[in-house]
Amino acid sequence: MPARTLVTSALPYANGHVHIGHLAGAYLPADIYVRYLRARGEDVLFVSGSDEHGVPITLRARQEGKTPHEIIDEFHPANEQAFAGAGVHFDVFGRTSWPLHVEFTHAFFGKLLDGGHITKRTIQQLYSEKSRMFLPDRYVVGTCPSCGDSNARGDQCDQCGRTYEAHELRSPRANLPDDNTTPVLKKTEHWFLKLGDFAETLSAWLDTKTGWRANSMNTAREWLRLGLRERCITRDTAWGVTIPVDDRDADRKRIYVWFDAPVGYVTNTAQYFRARGDADGWRTWWQDQETRLVHFIGKDNIPFHAIVFPAMLLGQSNYILPDIVVANEYLNFKGQKLSKSAGRLIELAAILAVLPPDPLRYYLTAIAPEGKDTDFFWQDFQARNNSELADTLGNFINRGFKFAERYFAGRVPALGEPDADGRRILDEAITVAGDVGALLDGFKFKQALERFMGFARACNVYIDKAAPWQTRKTDLAAAARCIRVCLELNAVLCGLMRPFLPLSAEKVASAFGDAGSAPPVTAENGFWKMIGKTRLPDGAPLGRAEPLFAKIDDARLQEIIAQFEGP
Repeated sequence: MPARTLVTSALPYANGHVHIGHLAGAYLPADIYVRYLRARGEDVLFVSGSDEHGVPITLRARQEGKTPHEIIDEFHPANEQAFAGAGVHFDVFGRTSWPLHVEFTHAFFGKLLDGGHITKRTIQQLYSEKSRMFLPDRYVVGTCPSCGDSNARGDQCDQCGRTYEAHELRSPRANLPDDNTTPVLKKTEHWFLKLGDFAETLSAWLDTKTGWRANSMNTAREWLRLGLRERCITRDTAWGVTIPVDDRDADRKRIYVWFDAPVGYVTNTAQYFRARGDADGWRTWWQDQETRLVHFIGKDNIPFHAIVFPAMLLGQSNYILPDIVVANEYLNFKGQKLSKSAGRLIELAAILAVLPPDPLRYYLTAIAPEGKDTDFFWQDFQARNNSELADTLGNFINRGFKFAERYFAGRVPALGEPDADGRRILDEAITVAGDVGALLDGFKFKQALERFMGFARACNVYIDKAAPWQTRKTDLAAAARCIRVCLELNAVLCGLMRPFLPLSAEKVASAFGDAGSAPPVTAENGFWKMIGKTRLPDGAPLGRAEPLFAKIDDARLQEIIAQFEGP
């Protein structure tokens, strides 16, 4: 077991509001994993933040007649608030516009330059004669040189996932609000990262890795198989981190956003510790071999996290490398990728304005695109909310509390000796905690949720068979034992819920009142190992339970859909 785990989620561009595809891809699974690690009592730090440089920022600024700073100052806090509303709690959600980030990016660049891993050379780059400017990647669209998609971006094709240089596009055209002309090639000078210098070490490193999803490992291996080319790490733009060299060309250029963005993980960690008076505390998390580094990303970011950033870290000579890169596929809507740039999205803040966070967390985990692209369907969301959350999980938990309130004065009945069915379900509670934990350890979030919900179904089978509403009339002791078992199962479900449904778990914990002073009802670090192994105190007073999940009827669903899709 590592001494500590550093978990990162990809930095979203601060050029617009984050949407549910972002949440499903890199932030919700990371949050679930972090909550689970803390439940096991592990030392973990959760780092993310805004990517505030690059062309998406300048494009938005140009479209709105604003400065890039005005754009990032609008969307950074808005996105941080949206994630918080979804129950995603970062230890630090930083900014690449922080002065400290310039310091760290310059240090990374300088170390690679001093090591001979960065070179400067003249290249041909697309230039718009109408706008009188070289066109950075996202100022260009065209036909993908690999799959032939006609709307490929200048640096990466969303259709096939291939990355390339903008001049490799076929039939390129400018991608500006007032300019879609055909660019020409002109000479310019740029700095390049010599990725090939690290190919052998990267290959050997990947040989040591197990448990990676196929998309991450296959992409990394394919890049190595094709040969690692020098990668341009500067751009002709005035927005971004300056280039730390004494060169007349450097003043007109900036460091490429995909060089400085992953450095943001380090910057944000350092900022976190500096705010706590420990200027060197970040080193333990980035330079101690006892630290485990786990990246959560979308599949379009795999090359940067599985090849480029590890190469950059190797060039620093004293940094750890990622232990695993956890990449999800795409969450689609109506069969197409959710995309800010394409205008197909359900903004996270907007959906949280009409729905509570836990049902959304549940559904996005249940359909998580872990091995393939998946689709968000409103009717499927409604069905799962009603049948699984309300009728199965919420109904069982509520029945246990309500029966105790009604028939046992709102106190925990004595357990005595459970019958065979009671012993069996209590034993399964211990097993399910191990099963869910093992699946989360393997980053199988969808399966872990399925195992959890399967146990909730088993709890319903138990109470339906025991029928305490009937036995209370003929055998009050049997009814008491059943309700006590149900309350014990509620404590188990409360603990199992915490990574997936944290707000609902807090409601369950509150319903235990004075009876909930011990794990797993409390959220103390290390409670996971106690799930199913502790008992509630006999006779302890319970709090008041309220329904956990509200059903969504057809009329309400149509109202919700209309807000996002129109009448």
